[in-house]
Amino acid sequence: MPFQKIQSEKLSQSVMRQIELLILRGILRPGERLPSERDLSERLGVSRPSLRDAIAELQERGLLVSRPGSGIFVAEVLGSAFAPALVELFASHEEAVFDYIDFRRDLESLSAERAASRASDTDLQVIDTIFRKMEAAHLKRDPSDEAALDAQFHMAIIEASHNVVMLHMMRSMFDLLRNGVFYNRQMMFRQRTTRESLLDQHRRINGALQARDPQEARAAVELHLGYVEKAVTEGLRADRHEAVARQRLEHEKNR
Repeated sequence: MPFQKIQSEKLSQSVMRQIELLILRGILRPGERLPSERDLSERLGVSRPSLRDAIAELQERGLLVSRPGSGIFVAEVLGSAFAPALVELFASHEEAVFDYIDFRRDLESLSAERAASRASDTDLQVIDTIFRKMEAAHLKRDPSDEAALDAQFHMAIIEASHNVVMLHMMRSMFDLLRNGVFYNRQMMFRQRTTRESLLDQHRRINGALQARDPQEARAAVELHLGYVEKAVTEGLRADRHEAVARQRLEHEKNR
């Protein structure tokens, strides 16, 4: 018979399993510092030796890293998602920008549709809280804050869809966007009409999610990223025109 005696699980293995799940579910994020050994052992209700065994094993697996004098951190496990040479290609070819937006439109519209039906009340509260912060940043006219909150808003929707593979894939993609690999997001928030349109679009997305309307949530995200694609196209065209104008000016100065 295919049965075996049940083995009692070591406390360190239980600790490892809990930390692993927090990383898998995106609750513990890359670069995030864990509580102190004393605090964490008290929270988990285990001895420090058991905790140390678990931490050592997770470090061996590459999920945690120790920084002398600073503590234990979640490893930057997303850093290897794209090779440096591929990141450089993304940054130097315009077609990658539009493929990226297409990719986001496909996955984020699906995430929004699923979030509208799968999200918990707390998930929706998180999304709504971020949107309220976006409204406040909009009034302050701070493009840096608006751009950062924009990324948080979209990531919160992906988190609310409860698909861990999609979550980690999109978090890696957003890190590239945050670093300006695809296009300068802050530039979009410096234009008044664009800022107004983006806020309205995010308001529609949030409203659809709070109403738990999957079809409307999907349509709102698709419309939003269609607008982003148009804005990026116009921005790239304006940059090319400016480059030509500067060449002409330089030529006239040297005549």
